[in-house]
Amino acid sequence: MGNGAWAWLQPDGGWGWSNAGLIVDGDHSLLVDTLFDAKMTRTMLGAMRDATGLAADDIGTLVNTHANGDHTHGNGLCGCAEIIASTASAREMEEVSAARLAAMMAAAPDLGHTGAYLTEIFGAFDFTDVAERAPTRTFSGALSLAVGDKAVELIEVGPAHTAGDVLVHVPGDRIVYTGDILFIDGTPIMWAGPVSNWIAACDRILAMDVETIVPGHGPITDKAGVRKVQDYLCYINGEARKRFDAGLSAREAAHDIALGDFASWIDAERIAVNVDTLYREYRGDTSSPDIVALFGLMAELKR
Repeated sequence: MGNGAWAWLQPDGGWGWSNAGLIVDGDHSLLVDTLFDAKMTRTMLGAMRDATGLAADDIGTLVNTHANGDHTHGNGLCGCAEIIASTASAREMEEVSAARLAAMMAAAPDLGHTGAYLTEIFGAFDFTDVAERAPTRTFSGALSLAVGDKAVELIEVGPAHTAGDVLVHVPGDRIVYTGDILFIDGTPIMWAGPVSNWIAACDRILAMDVETIVPGHGPITDKAGVRKVQDYLCYINGEARKRFDAGLSAREAAHDIALGDFASWIDAERIAVNVDTLYREYRGDTSSPDIVALFGLMAELKR
């Protein structure tokens, strides 16, 4: 992207194929996110070294945009970096470890269609080869950083996709790295909500003076891409609310909602998670979702 700003983009942006970024000014650097396993992260860091001359141990700061493993499982490979995340994300990282994912994948052969679906979406990743490392600094709300002479603003917009989503804004370069607030050409997945926070996060990006927007998944985009994500969220919220008020179950609603213009986006079955989260929001239910059951419903919808 030029001027010391880099993006690492992965194929199609589907399950686990996340993006990352690097901001460099002189001898100073900030990495935005790592990847789903150590092997993938090593490959990325090697490419970044070739492009910039910076080895992994030269990276001074690492920002995790949120807690999901496809943005954190390589943290430990940046052994000298200060790792920054929102307080809510740091807490969530403690609750969802790579070991839990590895155990779920080990059980996949006994889970029928659900197991086959898990193998299809996560089979390319090795959750036994990770480099987990917890944040060393946390914040809530906003945090201003400097990478050499570059100002970098961290803006907490979660809970939305997860409990503590963060935008990484480089105003001088007119760039924002959004983490999973944006899925481009792929279906957003709302693990946390409320949906109003996510819609407001899109408004926050639209109000920025930026020309380059690096999403958490999918290709680099512009403000038109942000509006499409926001349109999806508004549409799903409206459709789910109608069915909730009509007495349909979350499972019935997920099957019943026609995706229309959004049906061509990959991972459309994530509507199962989105409707479940919306229904819990409508009920005022703050309990954790049944992850295995939701993957089962996504497998059902995919078939």
